[in-house]
Amino acid sequence: MGRAVYPGTFDPMTYGHLDVIKRGAAIFDELVVAVSGSSVTKSPTFTEAERVAFLKRHTASLSNVKVEVFNTLAVDYVRSKGIKVILRGIRTMSDFEYENQMALTNRFLAPDVETVFVMASLEFSYISARLIREVISFGGSVSAYVPADVEAAIKGKLGR
Repeated sequence: MGRAVYPGTFDPMTYGHLDVIKRGAAIFDELVVAVSGSSVTKSPTFTEAERVAFLKRHTASLSNVKVEVFNTLAVDYVRSKGIKVILRGIRTMSDFEYENQMALTNRFLAPDVETVFVMASLEFSYISARLIREVISFGGSVSAYVPADVEAAIKGKLGR
């Protein structure tokens, strides 16, 4: 079914992200997981290299997935790769409102690029990076939401 790009900060990478990646890999011939190297609105916990390493490690078994970094508008990155589809995951109605706004803006900027949404699997529908960081900052476990190596790294970053 062609190629798609799944862009995001992936900070931290969660089982929800991996769910979208696995499902996207089953739909598309090639899925590029594009890690945002810079952000105007977010201050990442992990470096670009750390986020890429987590994603590469946890998607290594998916032969049609590759992980790259981009430092432009996502839609410009997608077009630069000659790809016509952006893949996004939606967890909640508030996600839908944000993602719909982004998809319409991307369509204005690049009418030749489509956005395809997949609904989060139920068990991952409430996971967010903010909640993960908050739980860890108070000494809780997030092993149900992120792989063990990611949890250990977050604890190391947040001093727990």
